[in-house]
Amino acid sequence: MNGSTALPPWLPTAPCTPGHCAAHPETGRDHRADRAGAVLAVARLTAGIGAVLLGLLLAPAAGLLPAATRLALVRFWTRAVVRAFGVRVRYEGEAGAVTGPLLVVANHVSWLDIPLLAAVLPGRMVAKAEVRHWPVLGTLAALGGTLFIDRDRLRALPGTVRAMSGVLAGGGRVVVFPEGSTWCGRARGRFRPAAFQAALDSGCAVLPVRIDYRPTGAAAYVGDDPLGTSLWRVVSVRRMVADIRILDPISSLRYPDRGALAAAAQRAVDQGTVSQRAVSQRTVANESANLPSLSVHQRASSRPAAASSSRTPA
Repeated sequence: MNGSTALPPWLPTAPCTPGHCAAHPETGRDHRADRAGAVLAVARLTAGIGAVLLGLLLAPAAGLLPAATRLALVRFWTRAVVRAFGVRVRYEGEAGAVTGPLLVVANHVSWLDIPLLAAVLPGRMVAKAEVRHWPVLGTLAALGGTLFIDRDRLRALPGTVRAMSGVLAGGGRVVVFPEGSTWCGRARGRFRPAAFQAALDSGCAVLPVRIDYRPTGAAAYVGDDPLGTSLWRVVSVRRMVADIRILDPISSLRYPDRGALAAAAQRAVDQGTVSQRAVSQRTVANESANLPSLSVHQRASSRPAAASSSRTPA
């Protein structure tokens, strides 16, 4: 995502840059009215970092708790982190109507995407290997069971897909951002098909999720944007709202290959349409105690977890 070194030619990249996308001044608007005061911004930044550090300190003890209790604490903590940074969240759709293993796929705009999804659809995240070495956040990611992928080594990709398939075949949930890089939110990238091979191999369903922010520019974490700059931009907005739309699950049995399945998931995210039945389950997180429940539906499948992930070059 971030870094100025030359990237291998096979890696997905976005044309979005901090100067053109994150700032994005709009003609005719007084942006001073949209900004929080310095005192409020500093208070949010302090509270957000404090919430992250508290999670790091409590993580070893939380690992000793029963799985259900641990998941509940993770959901509470991620909600607290996002709220501490001043972000109000609106979830739309049904997470509670579905159970079983699931590949959750979403568009990627910001580092905020990760705690926002973890608050309602906790699972094994897939992240680039560099995240493991980030201060504090890297430790939390490792403790949370993140599946790290070495994007510089194309030959390592089939192994990552096999690891994802193993989690799904064992009844777990995997969360991935198949664009492979963050985009500004006004534009989105193509869903890369490699991760979808894990859904085909395990026979599980795919759950597309659409993430939008208002204002979009302040949330965008793109190009070589430093994390500290992004944090300050988020806490300096007077009011930021994140909309998380949980869309209808897609059966992997309906598609012959990972390319077709990836295209179907991308169409769903681009359209962002939530069924009327799901709209009735809308939850607003500015009273953020009531989020959709943990379970996620998947259609039963007789498809074996084949070894076809070994033929997954990208």
